[in-house]
Amino acid sequence: MKKGLAAILMLVTGLLTLSVRADVLVLVHGYLAGAQSWDESGVTALLQQHDWQRAGVYTAGPAGVQLIPAPGIQASNKFYAVDLPSEAPVLVQVSLLNAILDAISQVHKDEPVILVGHSAGGVVARAALVLGNHKNVQALITIASPHLGTSRAEQALDATDIPFPFSVVTDFFGGDAYHTAMRSRSLYIDLVRPQPGTFLYWLNARTHPDIRYFSIVRGPSPAGWGDYIVPAYSQDMNNVPALRGRSSLINVPVSHGLEPLDGSAIIDVLSQLGSRQTPDS
Repeated sequence: MKKGLAAILMLVTGLLTLSVRADVLVLVHGYLAGAQSWDESGVTALLQQHDWQRAGVYTAGPAGVQLIPAPGIQASNKFYAVDLPSEAPVLVQVSLLNAILDAISQVHKDEPVILVGHSAGGVVARAALVLGNHKNVQALITIASPHLGTSRAEQALDATDIPFPFSVVTDFFGGDAYHTAMRSRSLYIDLVRPQPGTFLYWLNARTHPDIRYFSIVRGPSPAGWGDYIVPAYSQDMNNVPALRGRSSLINVPVSHGLEPLDGSAIIDVLSQLGSRQTPDS
């Protein structure tokens, strides 16, 4: 009888010491996008409907890391968007994202962080985890990201590889799209399909953190077909040599850009990552 009462007392004590776990979601935009892309797509609206609160927008530049705070910064479950120079090479963006993640870890000590990256932002986020030391990051979710590169990057490089003096004429008459492509050439080089000597060949062979990985892939089935920018096999982190068999696969049948269905997929992943409550240590 005494043993039974003791067991009940221990159970009640454990329930009373449960505390709400605070999680931090960090949203990393893709090429030619910004922090606002998560709002414009409807993703953040869905997050807020599921009790994830807006904590602010982080930027990083010559002046260092800066935060534009929002009221949800003290919420149990909160999300930040980051603003990175999306035309810059991957390693430039990685350096800035790592500085932002370090700042977040100082503000939210011991709180689990989930990284979400769209398109090229997924490659930037993954490289930041490989090159940084972010022990509080629990999971990486990538959406339509070119982990094994894309032929579109190679096509853009070919289109802008015009020798002098013909390049002078093209610079003058090329238009905004051409000048954007010229500014982005270093990024395109980072996103070509992996082969010895390329950035993705190097990154995909590196040791990755022992965390959860989720690949949101365009297409209606496990095979999928990808989209007009990134093929399905490249979006699936299971095809990265260092991550083979480690990523959960989620198919979302939309085009390359962010969509409300991506918000629903993110919510589903967050529910998989565990209960919102955990015992105090």
